[in-house]
Amino acid sequence: MKNLKELFEHQLKDLYSAESQLVDALPKMVNNASDEKLKKSFENHLKETKEHKSRLEEICKSLDIKPDGENCKAMEGLIKEAESFIKEADNDDIMNVGLIAEAQRVEHYEISGYGTAVRFAKELGHNDIAKKLQKTLDEEYNADNKLDKLAENRLNEKAKN
Repeated sequence: MKNLKELFEHQLKDLYSAESQLVDALPKMVNNASDEKLKKSFENHLKETKEHKSRLEEICKSLDIKPDGENCKAMEGLIKEAESFIKEADNDDIMNVGLIAEAQRVEHYEISGYGTAVRFAKELGHNDIAKKLQKTLDEEYNADNKLDKLAENRLNEKAKN
């Protein structure tokens, strides 16, 4: 990569790969969650993730970039960690709290990636694209906050015993 434009394109492809992997991984989290509010949160985030992927496709099309062809190794690793945890959880309460922890690692990675992409888009004068990326960034923050509330308001307490 020789310049910010090329790095920005790489970032977009990486985010697209991350979202694509997440579309496949979230149903496993839905299936393993026993708490109905947590299940619903994962189901809602799956819908959002599909929208994020679609939004990235629109952005890439407007920039004449093919979004695929990149493999986000970080997301791959985060998903492998979550799958490993699922095998290790001993009961429903620990499963729910652990799924939140794994999901928040994913959210924090996405928040970092989208924050960088917004900044790059602005630097390159792509203000409309920056707004679209900011919308996704805001949704990622919101998803993280919802998971915090679920954990702090009742699920962490249930897992203590």
